[in-house]
Amino acid sequence: MLRIAVPNKGSLSETAVEMLREAGYATRRDPKELIVADPRNNVEFFYLRPRDIATYVGSGALDVGVTGRDLLLDSQSPAVEIDELDFGASTFRFAGPTGRFTELSDLAGLRVATSYDALVRDFLASHNVEVEVVRLDGAVESAVRLGVADAVADVVETGSTLKKQGLEIFGPVILKSQAVLIAAQPDVAGLQTLRRRIQGVMVAHQYVLMDYDLPAELVEQASAITPGFESPTVSPLRDSGWVAVRVMVPRAETNQVMDELYGLGARAILVSSIHAARI
Repeated sequence: MLRIAVPNKGSLSETAVEMLREAGYATRRDPKELIVADPRNNVEFFYLRPRDIATYVGSGALDVGVTGRDLLLDSQSPAVEIDELDFGASTFRFAGPTGRFTELSDLAGLRVATSYDALVRDFLASHNVEVEVVRLDGAVESAVRLGVADAVADVVETGSTLKKQGLEIFGPVILKSQAVLIAAQPDVAGLQTLRRRIQGVMVAHQYVLMDYDLPAELVEQASAITPGFESPTVSPLRDSGWVAVRVMVPRAETNQVMDELYGLGARAILVSSIHAARI
């Protein structure tokens, strides 16, 4: 069986489990379950702490895992990133007391608190800046106020949490992270099937299926609006002057595309969700 590590909690867990369920795999019903076998699909899932997944996969104990790019790099595991999964996006930045820091070099010789010590050390070393890294497991933004550090390196969304602690962002982006699929050996048996299924789920989330009727002489103009992946499917209707068109359209552009098609002369424009796909 293909052995797959899945986050057992945290921001990545719920979406990762739902993605696997949509991909046709068995998922746990009890949050206390640590191992779920899926013999029908020849896979076995291991629910682990997100921070440990890269270590298990890199050691060869498990074949594949879903984790964050930040956790993969911070683990210094030999596992490699196979695919981006388009969820769990985050940005890592430095922050310090308002007005104190402007450049990365201002950190030289000071203390930087973070939950990702290896990641931060490697980043600073690549910029020839030496600091004392203070490892914390949480509440990093409080480290400066409590006197544990001079600056912090942490996940930043809006920056509002940092501002409440009297901190402001400075310096370059450390890392743009998101959920990724990782493996120690990219050619492990069963991995390509998993990748195709996950890719199918991602396509289903990103696209819708659009059907519409159109005067036949407008097909070329309509195809410029809805080109699809390769080309639209065009079928004749009973009225020889009209055709039916079926095509995949980016979900985020659905209403704009419908307006353009209607303005062109299309009618009976229908949109359907896609539950699975193979592109």
